[in-house]
Amino acid sequence: MKVEFAPLNIPLVRRLQTAAVLQWVLSFLLLAQVCVGVIVILIVYNYWFLYVPYMTWLYFDWSTPEQGGRRSNWVRSWTVWRYFKDYFPIHLIKTCNLDPTHNYIFGFHPHGVLVAGAFGNFCTNYSDFEELFPGFTAYLHVLPFWFRCPLFREYLMTSGSVSVSKKSVSHVLSKEGGGNISVIVLGGAEESLDAHPGKFTLFIRQRKGFVKIALTHGASLVPVFSFGENELFKQVNNPEGSWLRTVQEKLQKIMGFALPLFHARGIFQYNFGLMPYRKPIHTVVGRPIPVHQTLDPSAEQIEALHQTYLEELRELFEAHKREYGVPEHETLIFK
Repeated sequence: MKVEFAPLNIPLVRRLQTAAVLQWVLSFLLLAQVCVGVIVILIVYNYWFLYVPYMTWLYFDWSTPEQGGRRSNWVRSWTVWRYFKDYFPIHLIKTCNLDPTHNYIFGFHPHGVLVAGAFGNFCTNYSDFEELFPGFTAYLHVLPFWFRCPLFREYLMTSGSVSVSKKSVSHVLSKEGGGNISVIVLGGAEESLDAHPGKFTLFIRQRKGFVKIALTHGASLVPVFSFGENELFKQVNNPEGSWLRTVQEKLQKIMGFALPLFHARGIFQYNFGLMPYRKPIHTVVGRPIPVHQTLDPSAEQIEALHQTYLEELRELFEAHKREYGVPEHETLIFK
């Protein structure tokens, strides 16, 4: 295999963009483990004056990720996130105006490997979110597992991320006055195992909890499709039924998150590494589906609204796929 190296005269801006994305990738792959390791070391060497106050505070702060989190505009405005956004680059596209007096659920698709589009658009101050959706606050809901990691949870919450638990989503949608958006990556960890370039498989048919919550709170549903999300990495071939996929699915059920074996480019060469490819991401926000508040929705009401959501999502994809380089014959596959 011929190794293609990056040119030595790369402009400084591109180097900074690469460094920003590397920091982001490593934060999700290693930072949680490092944070847990720090706590273990403090306990082993009996630095009680450090870990006892923190663990005490953690006990009383345990529910914060389910109560709106603790975002920091200072962290969200770090310059590193501007370079992160421009690396791909990441774009946010609005197709319809939203009423800031209402609350919404954004169903984000697809999951991809590391959900770069969702993070870049809704967890930093360098996207066009505030300009396109004035008067709104977005909360990206992620796996509760990450908030059980001491120290790392503090870093994660500064971005505006909160737990994806039912209690957490309900807290966001219950805020009076409207202007709140729950961004939920509906395919979840399971979908990341199918995040191959050129594939558009969404794990959505059995995901109906978000519909029930929308009905309970009267929150409008908005399909969001992020074109280019699956193009950032390649995965080791893992078709359903293969030994690798079986192991990945079993580990997912045990740990609560998936372990896709992904690769892309390196820092100094383009052939192999953990750096995502420089592929543009276009996150298209569709039109809202009005939802009438129903405190105790029936199974029929949930099914009907879920079907409407699937139709709107497919229509959004079909309306924009040609504009963002998806072949005419490609269509969404719902699982």
